[in-house]
Amino acid sequence: MTLDALPPHQGGAEQLARLLAQALLAGHWQPGDVFPRELDIGKHFAVSRNQVRNALTSLTAAGLLERTAGRGTLVREMGDWHLLDPLMSEWMTGLVNLDPQLVRAIYAFRFSAEPVVAGLAAQAAQAEDIERLESAYAGMESSAGSVEARAEHAEYDVAFHDATYRASHNLVWRQMGHLLRPSIMALIHRSQHRTDTLDDSLARHRQVLDAIRSHDASAAETAAREVLRRTAIDLGIVS
Repeated sequence: MTLDALPPHQGGAEQLARLLAQALLAGHWQPGDVFPRELDIGKHFAVSRNQVRNALTSLTAAGLLERTAGRGTLVREMGDWHLLDPLMSEWMTGLVNLDPQLVRAIYAFRFSAEPVVAGLAAQAAQAEDIERLESAYAGMESSAGSVEARAEHAEYDVAFHDATYRASHNLVWRQMGHLLRPSIMALIHRSQHRTDTLDDSLARHRQVLDAIRSHDASAAETAAREVLRRTAIDLGIVS
């Protein structure tokens, strides 16, 4: 792929790194592809070679690129990307057109992790945790009926999942929930654009809320798994 399809660049090396990283996360270049040369990037965006070098250093540190003398710069395999790096989370923020392979990888992690987190939340949730979940669900419910409110609904949906991670009262899971927030948001936006109604998703989230409120760990795990089954349908991962 070429640089021509990318939006214009404004700012310094951090902004350039973000622009290039988001192109990689969207699949503009695929693992194994040769990445554009420093000289070509600098010429295309009319920036200094030092700015380009600093941007590429950030992408390399995040595992997106591999720079080797004599071979140039290559896009690394997705398994080498540091998806939980805070900088990677920052780059994912606001990005909805993730590479389909990356969508599947994030979904697979969520399907493995979130039922467990919901079960822990059902066991450990306190009154303030239930209030956060209820508030997020109320927001989802109030915004579910309007296509114009889909962005607002997505924010409440993410808040619901964030509240579930927090309710586990496990330090590591809470940190994971924070780092995964941009990727969860990306999947929610993507899934919402593929469905006409949110009624079924809303009903499944309600089952998670009821199970956690009842401190029923088994029911919470099952309900969370059913939420993600619906997500898989809306993402087109399964029919």
